[in-house]
Amino acid sequence: MGHAYEHIAEELRGAILTGTYRPGDRLPRHEDLAARFEVSAIVIRQAIGRLKAQGLVETAGRGGTVVRDRPTVRRITMGRYLADAGRQHPDRPRTSFTHDARITWSQYRLDKAFRWISADERLAGLFGVRVGERALERRFVFYADGVPGQMSRSCLLAADVEGTPVADPHNEPWPGGNIGQLRTLGIHIDRITEETGTRMPTPEEASTLGIGTGVPVFVITRLMYSGDRVVEVADPIVIPGDRAVRFDELRLDR
Repeated sequence: MGHAYEHIAEELRGAILTGTYRPGDRLPRHEDLAARFEVSAIVIRQAIGRLKAQGLVETAGRGGTVVRDRPTVRRITMGRYLADAGRQHPDRPRTSFTHDARITWSQYRLDKAFRWISADERLAGLFGVRVGERALERRFVFYADGVPGQMSRSCLLAADVEGTPVADPHNEPWPGGNIGQLRTLGIHIDRITEETGTRMPTPEEASTLGIGTGVPVFVITRLMYSGDRVVEVADPIVIPGDRAVRFDELRLDR
């Protein structure tokens, strides 16, 4: 048998998901919940803490506990990169993120931090270069209409980008993303691979993405190829699991 707070949290979670408590609604006071479930206030606090970790509720000061808005679900597909590879219209720039999030350029925001690093064993292995190879590490937080929806650590080889506009963070966000950037350097992407896993977020990821520590995240390692050479490594891309579904399609010849 589970703890009392787990059963209470599960009942309240069901009430939230079925619409008994809607986004913006206040849950009953702790004292009222304690009386309803015939438990102590400590047990109720534990149950509410579980709901917070799941990203379902938040504390609103003296307003008590409020049901959070349910995020728009984003469909993650490999086809999103066609938005980067396609021709960019000067009045309607886009990237794979704006395409998937269904937002306009004016609704798109990107926080960024650039630094030069020496490739460790993992990064060097993904690039297929020697350990210690100089690389540009770019950390991004992607926002859709003010809401953080994705984090990524994207790396490029210094031999490809050092001294070019691509290495200047002031040029971000760049229409066409990595594919558009590298194309300006004569590097054409012709293959992309992604490996997707799930895990619980780190405290930093949960804080940055505005999710509970109990909300799983998609963790993607992406490699972009030009011919047989890896020219960009994103490791990891982190996307909240309560805001996205993975969708892929395979057509078979009859």
